[in-house]
Amino acid sequence: MSLVGHQPPPIFKRGPAPLARLMLLVCICLTLLVADLKFRYLEVLRQGLSVATYPLQMAAAKPADFVRNASHYFATLIQVQLDNADLRRQQLGSGERLLRFEQLEQENQQLRGLLEMSQRVGVRSVAAEILYNAPDPFSRKVILDRGAQEGVEPGLAVVDAKGVIGQVTRVYPIQSEVTLLTDRNQAIPVQVLRNGLRGVLFGSGQGRLELRFVIASADIQPGDRLVTSGLDGVFLPGLPVAEVAAVDREAEAFARIVCEPLAGIERSVQVLVLGRAELPPPLPQAAPAEKAEAP
Repeated sequence: MSLVGHQPPPIFKRGPAPLARLMLLVCICLTLLVADLKFRYLEVLRQGLSVATYPLQMAAAKPADFVRNASHYFATLIQVQLDNADLRRQQLGSGERLLRFEQLEQENQQLRGLLEMSQRVGVRSVAAEILYNAPDPFSRKVILDRGAQEGVEPGLAVVDAKGVIGQVTRVYPIQSEVTLLTDRNQAIPVQVLRNGLRGVLFGSGQGRLELRFVIASADIQPGDRLVTSGLDGVFLPGLPVAEVAAVDREAEAFARIVCEPLAGIERSVQVLVLGRAELPPPLPQAAPAEKAEAP
């Protein structure tokens, strides 16, 4: 087949040289830049392209924002955990100081009450603190931190800020044993403050007291306050002891009277050991009359 008169395919045609194309494109770019700089005719096109490419920019920035937010989140979480632990330690310290403050405030109130009680009774007294309960499950006794060295003697009355709690029954050199009013073997002579009716108050062993040997027709009623009568010569007269809680007049010839102690027998820590009342000095004896002279 003869190829004479046929032109080569377009793929083999050669255009302008690459260098010439480069120079042409550079000239076109420079012309567009100068024209845009001077006439601003591409501003609208630029704004449209920025709006069209904004979603692409946001999508491209998402990974970087995610990494930055994640690092900030974890850093903040660690800081919050550290601050939380610090605040918990501060809260525990504040709670401990608050408990100590409340305890000191209660002790201060008890000491103020004991001071007022000591001034009211007007006898020598010894301030003491209850250390622990006596190791005897069948009795109601406590141990004080004051003994014979501080002048504590058997038989002395022990009171708190509200009333009588017991009596010293055994004394050691630096400690002493107190039998509480609620003990079964403890008794104390009392009288009704309202009308002066006298009786003997016994412990029941269960935190309550019983006023025994009072006839059923006696003038006594719930709410009456009982104070020491002082007939035994041990307890000073007028010390608060108990309050009548219930009166049963139908059981026997004697009324069954249940009383509640006024003092914090099972709760008090600071107590006062009252001394004995001082007897008044004896009256001076009259001088013997001079013998009449003999006549």
